[in-house]
Amino acid sequence: MDSAALEPSLYTVKAVFILDNDGNRLLSKYYDPELYPSMKEQKNFEMNVFNKTHKADNEISFLEGMTIVYKSSIDLFFYVAGSAQENELMLMAVLNCLFESLSQMLRKNVEKRTLLDNMDGVFLVVDEIIDGGVILESDPQQVIEKVNYRCVSEQAYGFVLFDYITGNMEDQGEKRQLL
Repeated sequence: MDSAALEPSLYTVKAVFILDNDGNRLLSKYYDPELYPSMKEQKNFEMNVFNKTHKADNEISFLEGMTIVYKSSIDLFFYVAGSAQENELMLMAVLNCLFESLSQMLRKNVEKRTLLDNMDGVFLVVDEIIDGGVILESDPQQVIEKVNYRCVSEQAYGFVLFDYITGNMEDQGEKRQLL
């Protein structure tokens, strides 16, 4: 084996991609430009991975010299790929962080329609977890805070509605004085 291949590196993630239940790409980011340089090669790789994993109940696969961890949810498949020598637990931590962050952001409704409706936030989450193949964050709470996707709680709506019903709105009082 090549000794350079076994040296530790911060560049642990080679690719992240999300596919629908037909194997169509919804999101993909490749961090090693030499790995699959063309879109056609990337899609072929994704289809090979999907064909091998979509019916399996495993969480890890080895394909084309890559370690691939994956998770499915309703009609989505989440994949994180690293080199063959990469620590599977590190890749799984990235995958779990991605899934949990998206779950919080999408209010536990992790499915194709809501993912597509919130694609800008999905890209922000991926970029907050991984930058150029380097793992930056593995805590979903920190990712959500950094992305600043604050979900307005239902209580806040309740207070606004209560203030509206009772007429206890400051702006409303000012408008009445002007009239």
